[in-house]
Amino acid sequence: MQTLKKLLTAVAFAMPLTGMAEYVPTPEIIKARQEFADARFGVFIHWGIYSMFGQGEWYLNYGPHRDEYAKAAAGFYPAEFDAASWVKAIKDAGAKYICITTRHHDGFSMWNTAQSDYNIVAATPFKRDVIGEIAAECHAQGIRLHLYYSHIDWTRDDYPMGRTGRTTGKDSEKADWPNYYRFMNAQLTELLTNYGEIGAIWFDGWWDRDEDPTPFDWQLPEQYSLIHTLQPSCLVGNNHHQTPFEGEDIQIFERDLPGENKSGLSGQNVSRLPLETCETMNGMWGYKIKDQDYKDVPTLVRLLVGAAGKGANLLLNVGPQPSGALPAAALDRLKGIGQWLERYGETIYGTEAGDFPAQSWGTSTRKGEKLYVHILSAETPVIYVPTDRKVVSAVRFDDRSPVNFVRHAKRGISVELDSLPESADFIVELTTR
Repeated sequence: MQTLKKLLTAVAFAMPLTGMAEYVPTPEIIKARQEFADARFGVFIHWGIYSMFGQGEWYLNYGPHRDEYAKAAAGFYPAEFDAASWVKAIKDAGAKYICITTRHHDGFSMWNTAQSDYNIVAATPFKRDVIGEIAAECHAQGIRLHLYYSHIDWTRDDYPMGRTGRTTGKDSEKADWPNYYRFMNAQLTELLTNYGEIGAIWFDGWWDRDEDPTPFDWQLPEQYSLIHTLQPSCLVGNNHHQTPFEGEDIQIFERDLPGENKSGLSGQNVSRLPLETCETMNGMWGYKIKDQDYKDVPTLVRLLVGAAGKGANLLLNVGPQPSGALPAAALDRLKGIGQWLERYGETIYGTEAGDFPAQSWGTSTRKGEKLYVHILSAETPVIYVPTDRKVVSAVRFDDRSPVNFVRHAKRGISVELDSLPESADFIVELTTR
């Protein structure tokens, strides 16, 4: 055991390595990738001392000095935080995993890290390890835990300043990438050795240096290798808005479904890795007091279905309040999604992308010989389904009553409904050969 600890410590604090071999996913990773893809629905949690300002998770970037901002830690006492109720509400929503921010761009750590006193145990009167409590509840309640980790820091001088966080009072003359890199790897080692099995590390911040004249070397292969060494089944994802890099196990799309780019953040090519779309319930990731414009349950259901129809997971965000309570509006949406998934989860969990691209009326998902036709918005009760498979039967998913369909000579079928569907997602189940 001591030999293993010494090895992991050496890897964690390693300087740049050369001659890194091409990444070949292990059987453990291949299995974990499939389990991730089967999950289809997760919940994102953005929470830190930024919640106290009620301005979202990027508040520090917009003017406050880091020293004044840090004073908020002394008043952070989220008395209503209850990991058990959080995890239960998320599990009841039908989510199969939670991804929580361990350290966001403001540099504040939400666990009892030994690498910095700027953390929830050492710097706040709360003095409880939030990540530890969430991890314990996830393991107890049977839901996977993913950990968000920011590659950038708007408060530490040793992080070489990028294009964000330029007004926080950092001293650019004290930049020390080797020291910062060692700090990050030491923190990642803590997270992957002290909190049980972790499903994925979810990185963010690569884009902070995407305008550097000389491309910045984040030393990602070495860091990814560290993660895979510490936990051989832990997936690596990076929200860099690029086609996946070597060593990554999932591809992330921010605020867009794969292949779409309405938000301007997801124009990258779609890979063959498991896919995930992260999206907010309202407008912000972190708690913002004025942002009460929550999407309704039908809209969120259509988003979940749309992601599944493209073979992607939906990672839907909740921004807890400074008190530690999940917003009532978010809990209401989670409950509604859970009720829908309890009835229709068979058409989402463990499915693949449907046989054809999304249509004006909706999309489809497939599980074996079953093709689930998700009618989200129809203008006519006759729906053309462009599948190449031979259709043997068609039924309404709700009551198993037969649905008339007409085969076309060249390709596909037309499904004939009695009237225009009024539900958020009307599902016709096709049995195919």
